[in-house]
Amino acid sequence: MIDIRDAYRRALDGFGNRLQLVRDEQWELSTPCVDWDVRALVNHMVNENLWAPDLLAGRTIAEVSDTYERDVLGDDAIKAFEVSAQGAVQAVYTEGALTAVTHLSFGDVPGEEYITELFADALIHTWDLARAIGARERLDPELVATCSEWFARANEGYRQTGVIGDHRDVPEDADPQTRLLAAWGRTG
Repeated sequence: MIDIRDAYRRALDGFGNRLQLVRDEQWELSTPCVDWDVRALVNHMVNENLWAPDLLAGRTIAEVSDTYERDVLGDDAIKAFEVSAQGAVQAVYTEGALTAVTHLSFGDVPGEEYITELFADALIHTWDLARAIGARERLDPELVATCSEWFARANEGYRQTGVIGDHRDVPEDADPQTRLLAAWGRTG
C-alpha cells in the first residue's frame, strides 16, 4: 500500500492540476458538492490545507477555527492553493506527524488517520472540481484503490455524521472509481 503522505501529496497535485484549468468564467459554476460553487470548493480545500500544520502540531479546532473559517483565496486562488498545499505537505512529512494526536471535531485521532481523511477529501474534491469545469475526471487508479480500501472501513462514520451524500447504486461491474464515487454519494 502507498504511504499515506505520498497519497495525500499526489491527490493535492491532482487537484492543483485541475485548478490550473479553471477559467475566469468558471468560478461560479456549481459543483457536485451541494451549495458549493467552484470558488467555495477551492476555498474549502485551501482552508483544510491551512489547518493541517496546526492540527498536526497539536492545536485544537477551537484554537484555529477563527483563523481560517473565512474566504482565504484573496485575489489569486491558484496561488493561495499552491502555498497552502506546500505547507500541508511539509506538515505531513514532519517527524512524528503520523503518530501525533490530532484534535478533530469528533474526537482525537492519530495523525495518520487525519492525513488519510485529508487525502480522501482531496481526491474526491479533485473529481468534484473536474466535473464542475468539464476537465478530465479520471483519477489516479492507485489513489482510488488506496482511498477505497480505507473508506470501506470509514464510510459508516462519515454517513452517520452527514458529511457525505447517500450511497448511489452502481452496476456490479462498475469500475473502481465509479464505485468509490458512489460510496461518497456522487454519480460519475
